[in-house]
Amino acid sequence: MRFTSLIIGVATVVLISACGSASKNDNQSLSEKKSELEKLKSERNRIDAQIASLNEEIARLDSSFGVKAKLVTITPVSVSPFEHYIDLQGRVDADNISYVTPRGGPAQVTAIYIKKGDYVKKGQQLLKLDDAVQLKQLDGLKTQLAYAEDIYNRTKNLWEQGIGTEVQLKTAENNVKSLKDQVNTLVAAWQMTNVTAEVSGYVEELNLRVGETFTGFSGNAPQIMIVNSSSLKVVTEVPENYIDRIDRGTPVEIKLPDVNLNFNSNIGLISQAVGINSRSVNTEAKIPHHPKVHINQVAEVRIKDYANPNAIVIPLTVLQTDESGKYVFVLSDEGGKKVARKKAVTVGEIYGEKIEVKTGLSTGDKLITQGYQGLYEGQLVTTDAK
Repeated sequence: MRFTSLIIGVATVVLISACGSASKNDNQSLSEKKSELEKLKSERNRIDAQIASLNEEIARLDSSFGVKAKLVTITPVSVSPFEHYIDLQGRVDADNISYVTPRGGPAQVTAIYIKKGDYVKKGQQLLKLDDAVQLKQLDGLKTQLAYAEDIYNRTKNLWEQGIGTEVQLKTAENNVKSLKDQVNTLVAAWQMTNVTAEVSGYVEELNLRVGETFTGFSGNAPQIMIVNSSSLKVVTEVPENYIDRIDRGTPVEIKLPDVNLNFNSNIGLISQAVGINSRSVNTEAKIPHHPKVHINQVAEVRIKDYANPNAIVIPLTVLQTDESGKYVFVLSDEGGKKVARKKAVTVGEIYGEKIEVKTGLSTGDKLITQGYQGLYEGQLVTTDAK
């Protein structure tokens, strides 16, 4: 028992001694590492100081040293045609649209000879209106006329035999003439019960049935409308602030987007009155007949109100503004370096994403079109991506 305790005690002493020795070695290693770190830091500071000194010396000799050039894209300035348009919406219309109305006044319809969509020719009968009254009156007048003519012939025969007076002959003659005039007038009125087409074309509207009264319109809608699409036009309302920029003959580009058709035309008519509510004038431009074109189709209308065949045109996005006015950046080669320079400009018309430059740029200038954001006067730039 005593021997066992002795062995444990000796082992404990050996273990403690070993731990103490390991701790001493670790402390010595840590001290060496710290010392090494301090030497390296000192060396780094010395090298950093040398680098800073060299940078200062080089910067004094070359002001551009250490300044990174900004990557830009340039577009050489050139002359090209520039056009400005007024973009509006119009509608297709026809020159020959006939709203059929009764020439002799409203009357009941007794027969309809057409249907919607039919093609009719000028003079073709469309309807028959009630003519019972006219026919009855006409029969009465014809009877009276026959009697008057008989009286006139008898009076004339007697006059030729020396019987009767001239007054009696003239009276009989006048009666015949008066009745003939009345018959002719009544025949003309009766013929008006035969409603005919005033123009050739297609029956676009037919809102009428036998037995109804034909007045020409039912509310605001026509009872019969005939459209001749051989002569078409596009009607456009132009705001009054553009009146001084258009005239008869002004070029017009017309697009019918629903049927993918395009036409070039010219303004042929400008109304002389400005709409009270719309504050615009109506313009008309002719377009050719086409089977896909229909009345009241929507049209996209571009009216050319300005053109310059030799303009300097730049993207609208590159134009900038400061307290001095409008300007752009151009690339300038100076002493082997590329720098950005501000150029003040005056501008003209804008259309789409392009703007016309009146003054400030010349052909051959290197306009900076990408990378211009944040540029400043004299900044180093480059066109070479690295």
